[in-house]
Amino acid sequence: MAKTALIIEDEIFVALDLERILLDAGYSVAGIAADSEQALAAAPGCEIAFVDINLRDGATGPEIAQRIARDYGVKVVFVTANPAQIGVPSDALGYVRKPFSDRAILAAAALASGAEEAANDEVIRLDALG
Repeated sequence: MAKTALIIEDEIFVALDLERILLDAGYSVAGIAADSEQALAAAPGCEIAFVDINLRDGATGPEIAQRIARDYGVKVVFVTANPAQIGVPSDALGYVRKPFSDRAILAAAALASGAEEAANDEVIRLDALG
């Protein structure tokens, strides 16, 4: 059974690129959320979330990540051009810097799916920073 991912991103072309990468790799995509309200509504039942920091309602990505990890057990990977805004501590597994490659997103998905190590060095693990 395919893992279910949630894309939390307000730039539609970035979100659609993420969706394409995940669908092509066999993941199910529950939806694309552009703000906190949409993200929190879509999170139940998802196993993985790819979260941008700055969304339509501001720099709410870190708060969303914390809430969906705590409340729903979602594994979070940030996809951001602004990793300094993540904050520490974070409930996220790590981040992929924009612009991203298909390979980086698939490595992050593998990490969120329980792979011991990400497949490449494009995924920065937050537990390695602390």
